[in-house]
Amino acid sequence: MELRHLRYFAAVAETCHFGRAAAQLHVAQPALSYAIRQLETELDVALFTRTTRQVTPTVAGEYLYGEVRRILTEVDEAVRGVRRIAAGRSGLVRVGLTGTAAFSHLPRIARVVKRELPDVALHIRADMLTPEQSECLRTGSLDIGLLRPPAIGDDIEIRTIDVEPLVLAVPVDHRLAVEPVVSMTDLRNEPFVMYGNRDSAVNEAVIRSCREAGFAPQREHDAAGTAVLLALVTAGLGIAVVPGSVRALPLDGLVVRELVDAGTVDLALAWRRDTDNPVVDAVVAVVAAAFETGAISANLPDAPLHSGGLL
Repeated sequence: MELRHLRYFAAVAETCHFGRAAAQLHVAQPALSYAIRQLETELDVALFTRTTRQVTPTVAGEYLYGEVRRILTEVDEAVRGVRRIAAGRSGLVRVGLTGTAAFSHLPRIARVVKRELPDVALHIRADMLTPEQSECLRTGSLDIGLLRPPAIGDDIEIRTIDVEPLVLAVPVDHRLAVEPVVSMTDLRNEPFVMYGNRDSAVNEAVIRSCREAGFAPQREHDAAGTAVLLALVTAGLGIAVVPGSVRALPLDGLVVRELVDAGTVDLALAWRRDTDNPVVDAVVAVVAAAFETGAISANLPDAPLHSGGLL
């Protein structure tokens, strides 16, 4: 039984006329009649009652017509779905985000994907440092990363979408909390809270800024992620120099101040260079375009996104 036979049968059942069905299908009437006879022979049942004046489905034909309509609808939906996926318009994309980006960038990224690619679902993993994201991209457990370059591995493509200043995070009762602007040299004797992963791009930027100011940071505590790092700072266990997007995560007891002579850190989309997933390409394209046109601003999030509300 061929799909063509089912479409022919459905057309005859709907029109109750071989001539009109043949015209609708753009086939010759003898070919249509022959195809229906083939189908009846294969099923060993009469599907139509034929007279010189009319053609009507038999009871078996009525039953088959209901089933064929369902089958053809599912086939058409499958074809449309396959074409949407092939065009990058439908599917699931697994996205990893570095600490503060989940709050400063994710809300608007999710909105632009929902608007431009409504049939694409995002599965989010937050508070992942660059080394972990790089490994997950290589193993295939992530499709796209939002990380701090450089990515680890030559097989990862990156596209910078934002450049953030480094800022100072201190507890509210710290001596520098009342200063509107702070210099890196003011941090010379301060205990630092830093990321535990030695390959952290933020750590490297902080160490570089400290060295340019003439000192090495006193590393007092390590944190596995941004949430823990900020909690340690709020608890008074040290200060931290972090990306400016931390402002999107207000915490009681935490104060953020500008650093006039600190460096910057990039934020980039990352994906496997050899990916053949058109949905990944589509998401990268719409997000990158949104940043390039200024439709997304890391410093002006639409609204805070709490950790329990990730997609």
